[in-house]
Amino acid sequence: MNNTVSILESIKKSKGEVNWQELLESIISAFACTTGTIHTLDQETHLLMLKAQKGIPEFLLPKMAVIPIGKGMAGIAAERRQPVEMCNLQTDESGVARPAAKETKVEGSIAVPILLDGELFGTLGIAKPVPYDFTKEEKDALLEIGGEIERFLSPS
Repeated sequence: MNNTVSILESIKKSKGEVNWQELLESIISAFACTTGTIHTLDQETHLLMLKAQKGIPEFLLPKMAVIPIGKGMAGIAAERRQPVEMCNLQTDESGVARPAAKETKVEGSIAVPILLDGELFGTLGIAKPVPYDFTKEEKDALLEIGGEIERFLSPS
């Protein structure tokens, strides 16, 4: 979790434009994951727009580029304003993950909302290639990272 502290520190020190790809890759690495996405909320359409990704198969990108609130893990995390996780996305039958999500070949996955004072700005999702349950500490750290990311997304 020391990597989480360094991510938070680097976000707090950032000024100006964010390198979203670099940020996502450092988050993925800190949590020993292989895949991830950052979606931002379009304030006009209220759709989640893909800002950065790593490890998503090329053929899935069109399906992940724009996500309605309430659809898939990211959309449900946005709708509920709380983390949504799956120990094994490959065997999930809850209907939370879209069928195409299984094509990512990931198993342990989590999507967290990017929030400030309860207002939604986007989602952050990461995943591992093995079954995994994220700890409360990891979920809290991801929410805290999301709160820091929000500074670059809010219009103020």
